[in-house]
Amino acid sequence: MQKYSVFSLVKNAFSNHENWDLAWKDPTPKNEYDVVIIGGGGHGLATAYYLAKEHNITNVAIIEKGWIGGGNVGRNTTIIRSNYMHDENALFSEFGMDLWRRMSQDLNYNVMFSPRGIINLAHSDAQMNTYARRGNSMRLNGIDAVLLNREEVKEIIPMADFSENVRFPIFGGLMQPSAGTARHDAVAWGYARQADDMGVDIIQNCEVIGFDVSAGKINGVRTSRGDIKAKKIGLCVAGSTNILAEKLNMTLPIETHLLQACVSEPVKPVLDKVVTFGAGHFYISQSDKGEMVMGGDLDGYNSYAQRGNLPTLQHVLTEGIAMMPFLSKLKMLRTWGGIMDMSMDGSPIIDKTHIEGLYLNCGWCYGGFKATPASGWTFAHTIAQDRVHELNAGYSLNRFNTGHLLDEKGLGTKTWIS
Repeated sequence: MQKYSVFSLVKNAFSNHENWDLAWKDPTPKNEYDVVIIGGGGHGLATAYYLAKEHNITNVAIIEKGWIGGGNVGRNTTIIRSNYMHDENALFSEFGMDLWRRMSQDLNYNVMFSPRGIINLAHSDAQMNTYARRGNSMRLNGIDAVLLNREEVKEIIPMADFSENVRFPIFGGLMQPSAGTARHDAVAWGYARQADDMGVDIIQNCEVIGFDVSAGKINGVRTSRGDIKAKKIGLCVAGSTNILAEKLNMTLPIETHLLQACVSEPVKPVLDKVVTFGAGHFYISQSDKGEMVMGGDLDGYNSYAQRGNLPTLQHVLTEGIAMMPFLSKLKMLRTWGGIMDMSMDGSPIIDKTHIEGLYLNCGWCYGGFKATPASGWTFAHTIAQDRVHELNAGYSLNRFNTGHLLDEKGLGTKTWIS
């Protein structure tokens, strides 16, 4: 692993970075691997890393159609939390929180994990009762939860609209103090660098065009850079899952939708928490550069485009101004979109498939980034051991046939409660 002194950093900076060593190699694909992970996003990178770290499987390739960090791992609003009610979602996400807390040390790379806390605002007595129930369930699973009344919320976020005649009065909220944010790019780079250092091949600009399947068993993958044999293959491609599933004659209980977000011009520090709007789907935090990072709900139509539209952006910002009127004075700096594979119950799928040697990781809906370490850890276990871990046992593909759904009113991956 490369280490740099202050003097070498300055020297390379003045040399226009021409002498920098690559953070990870750009290898030519081998003819065969023990495991191929399709998808070089956060979940794919984490899976490869934990295959090497936890299971000593290093003959692994990550195949990425584009470049590392070019997908959803670099196009999200960076929120990390475990404020779920159902046991399966809560325990899985809290395990992930433990991984987040030590990630910078494990990867020897600062992912800028910031446990600043998240507050879900309530706008009615009924919503406060629902939050109380969710908070009690969280605490029973060992997750920190604090039910806040109106005055306590006002003390924490005085810039919110607490006026008497406001359309959406704030009754209180539910806070998870240990939740927060991390730097999305740093997470991708940290996992990529460590996986590469442990022997994993990261193959960029390599598109999957087909699969080699015979007698119900996966034998390899056909790519734009040649055929690659593999004993095991993991699909980990977020919103593109259905595209690859179609090449395998698989129909999955997911849909692909567009989710967009935006950031404002930088302002002085005003918000040190993540806050969600309980009367709609809007959430906001402030970045370390001072930008107000904001997101909302789906655009409402199926799409594979990484771009949004103005009507949805207007809807998002209208909700933001209703919650925090000062946002109306800010200019928007940029917007972006990510493609999400939305499952039918709002919870993910991490499981084996009916094809021997083929494993599936998809359906992350709104919460893919925060699940990065737990998803990678459990998916690596599922691939290496050829059996699910107890943490992802509830995320079976077959649950949509048996009816054992993890449906928190579609809120398993959202941050608001209707």
